[in-house]
Amino acid sequence: MHVDHLTFAAGPEGLAATVSRLGQLLGEEFKDGGFHPRFGTRNNILPLNRDRYIEVAEVLDHPVAEKAVYGQAVRARSEMGGGWLGWVISVDDLRPIEKRLQREAVAGSRHFPDGRLLEWHQIGAKGLITDPQLPYFLQWDSAADVLPSALPADITLTSLEIAGSRQRVEEWIGHTVPDVFDGITIEFTSPNGHPGINAAVFATPDKGLVRI
Repeated sequence: MHVDHLTFAAGPEGLAATVSRLGQLLGEEFKDGGFHPRFGTRNNILPLNRDRYIEVAEVLDHPVAEKAVYGQAVRARSEMGGGWLGWVISVDDLRPIEKRLQREAVAGSRHFPDGRLLEWHQIGAKGLITDPQLPYFLQWDSAADVLPSALPADITLTSLEIAGSRQRVEEWIGHTVPDVFDGITIEFTSPNGHPGINAAVFATPDKGLVRI
């Protein structure tokens, strides 16, 4: 299991202003990631070391966003002021997870600004709304050279602070979550109201350690 990326929902100021603020904090510019035709969202991304990235998502004024779980999740978090939406674990094969959770993965895709198509399957995105301490799972279908993590990167995700229960997350992913999981320090704290990612810490070449 690989911690693939973190998702941040744009605030009421919109996608451009949100990525500008985060980019200034991290000392790096985000890239236009294109739009998700199945979810009614668009994003900007920031590649990270160790085959990870940050995704900042914004919901579009489109009917599909009202029906798609991911679009609903982005909208709900944005209406709360924006912020960390969730974390995502990638696996080579979703079939064991489908069998364990007794549900089927759904297809996802994203069109790059240059027209290329990135494709994957995912499962568990509804948890972004119901219990956002839980990661959702994805399996990349596209070639490795077009994945967001294939872009050059200078920033490293070092730790995650999650409001929630380590036991609950372990039951969900079917795997132990030690203090250092896939090279990332994971700290669980008791949720004071809303479970989910409280903060992420990044090692940057120009800004040192940055906590967002």
